[in-house]
Amino acid sequence: MTGTPRMIGIFLFDGVEELDAVGPWEVLAYWTHQYPQDGYRVQTYATGGEVVRCAKGMRILPDADTSDMPALEVFVHPGGQGTRPLLSDSLHLQWVRRIRETTPLMTSVCTGSLVYAAAGLLDSRPATTYWESVELLAELDSSIRVEDTERFVDDGEVITSAGVSAGIDMALHLVQRLAGAARAREVRKGIQYDPAPPV
Repeated sequence: MTGTPRMIGIFLFDGVEELDAVGPWEVLAYWTHQYPQDGYRVQTYATGGEVVRCAKGMRILPDADTSDMPALEVFVHPGGQGTRPLLSDSLHLQWVRRIRETTPLMTSVCTGSLVYAAAGLLDSRPATTYWESVELLAELDSSIRVEDTERFVDDGEVITSAGVSAGIDMALHLVQRLAGAARAREVRKGIQYDPAPPV
């Protein structure tokens, strides 16, 4: 595909759970780098464009400041302990609502869905989150149909996933939605994602 790529943005913030962000990034970056003809590009963004310190200490330098974020095709909001202050951050919630107005597909990993709930994006929708946070998800918005046994829940314009590693499944599903099942299988093979837990 020629022309301007369609953009996928992953939001980073202090306290983000490492795999919540890096898992989907690995899937989506492998896809967009190996198959540029599909016409997508993925970048990371953080407020101020500064290095973020993740939940367990990893530091990540985002590609750009959120103020420079272009129009997106897909927005990814990861979770982690850093989401807790965001639930009452009116400026952040307003920002998320503005993104929703222009972005066709909003996705979240883990407790990123709590932020969506606090912003009103999950009103009367099915959704999921990290297993320890399903009660909080329901408390934030009682209209949400909490699907606590699903790895991810696709409700058309919004996709939420369960915790941490579930973001990889969600991202592969996203590739399937955007580029087809055959491409998603190629990406899964490329990153050698064949879950068979040893314990």
